[in-house]
Amino acid sequence: MSPKKRQNDVNTLKKNKKEKRGEVAVINSDLRDEDIQKGMRDAWQRKDSFSNGNVHLDCKPFPHCQITNFLQSDIFVESLQAELLQLNFNSKSNDLYKFQQSDDLRERKEHHIAQIRSVIFGEFRLWLSEVLQVDLEETVDISCAKYEHTDVLLCHDDELEGRRVAFILYLVPPWEAKDGGTLDLFSTDDNFQPVSVVKSLLPCWNSLMFFEVSPVSFHQVSEVLAEEKCRLSLSGWFHGPSLPRPPRYIEPPVPRQTHIPRDESLIFEWVNEMYLDPCYQAQVQEEFEDSSEICLPNFLQEEKLRQVRSALQSSEIQWQKRGPPNKRSFGCADMQTVPSCVKECWELLSSEPFFILLSNMTGLHLHFLAQSNDDDDESEDEKREPENGDEGNTHAEGCSSTTETETSSAEKKPKGPPTCVGELHRWAHGDYTLLHDSVKREYALDLQLHVGCAGWKAEFGGFTSYIAHDEDEELLTVYPEDNSLALVYRDKDTLKFIKHINNSSSTHLSAQNTTAFYDFSFNYYE
Repeated sequence: MSPKKRQNDVNTLKKNKKEKRGEVAVINSDLRDEDIQKGMRDAWQRKDSFSNGNVHLDCKPFPHCQITNFLQSDIFVESLQAELLQLNFNSKSNDLYKFQQSDDLRERKEHHIAQIRSVIFGEFRLWLSEVLQVDLEETVDISCAKYEHTDVLLCHDDELEGRRVAFILYLVPPWEAKDGGTLDLFSTDDNFQPVSVVKSLLPCWNSLMFFEVSPVSFHQVSEVLAEEKCRLSLSGWFHGPSLPRPPRYIEPPVPRQTHIPRDESLIFEWVNEMYLDPCYQAQVQEEFEDSSEICLPNFLQEEKLRQVRSALQSSEIQWQKRGPPNKRSFGCADMQTVPSCVKECWELLSSEPFFILLSNMTGLHLHFLAQSNDDDDESEDEKREPENGDEGNTHAEGCSSTTETETSSAEKKPKGPPTCVGELHRWAHGDYTLLHDSVKREYALDLQLHVGCAGWKAEFGGFTSYIAHDEDEELLTVYPEDNSLALVYRDKDTLKFIKHINNSSSTHLSAQNTTAFYDFSFNYYE
């Protein structure tokens, strides 16, 4: 035997021993089967389904595939899991998600991490390129995510320039539907907007899921409900030519209304008398003008609050689910079905006397009688245009040129009578709102009057978070507080969302003999 052949045999023997010991990542042999590859390729092109052995492909609601027993060696997978759990994880939390994530794994040197990275970047990428008939680039994003109790990733489509295929390798203990943490796939409507979950996929040990990133690839990781299980996974994206994207759908604007005529006796019947004292109103206005926000506790008179709180439990109220889920999910009352006292409270917040009250407490032009408080339009513009560096200012840097300032001032000048938009919301486990770029950015006074949330804790979610546009900085958080009126003046560069209400709220709500809390949510425009 020649020395060269002897050396090759030795190397092969060493490799086989390493594979048996689980030191080398080897993908499932089914993926090398030419018939399986052809079946997958044909099904992918036809947007059909295919199942053979460990490979399960489906194109509804969008193309996705699950490969069970992705790696041949369980010993390797267990060692990989152990290495990943030793990584440093950073808590990630914003409007869209709450979970823990490692740093990018592309440069990690640990043996098993390097092995799986080599397999995914190399052999699996080439296999996937052949099956999908797409030229996938060598550049691959990859990181490790850890979801624990109440962690969640809400509805989104994964679309970002260059992303073509998303993948997830699960390294989880035995998992059941009651544990949550499923990968949920959404159907879409004619406007390419998500509608509802039509398929939920359980994470499974050593299974790999991949799907095509497209304008309709809306999915989420449902909230993890298990208290003692960790949903560990490797995930990332293969890059390649993006699919064509249709024009962005713009939701029709919500109709606005001017104040409704009501006698001023309405606010004397409903509002805590201390807020009707002109001297106290002046103090509130001074504080509001300093910080652009204020919370007014015990706002409604106690008897009226009790009536509204009781009436909101009525089974006669029709609550309509507001979506789409990539933007929001909560209940909104059909005002034609609410009891009379709830309707009267809504009318209070829409009434002319209340517009005057808000003007007196904020200094904003929400009624023509309030305009006499200012000397001229110029002083009003100066009051409403905070300088760079002022507390609460959220204008982006570099936006202070004369031309832009003049344009901004012109945009803020009243263009007609003050208006408002108001809704009655029901907030339960699983509800939220998300930031999205189709929101019209403009100056507004936000009002929230919370009802039925006594003892609410920040850890439950459900709070309103204000952030600066294109920044992660949180400017203000408004927590639900029973019978507290929250007022926030929001400029064009300030966005807001309501944090996902998680399962830890359920026990608290049950103790209150309810499943939700409520708010009257209004926006006022000068």
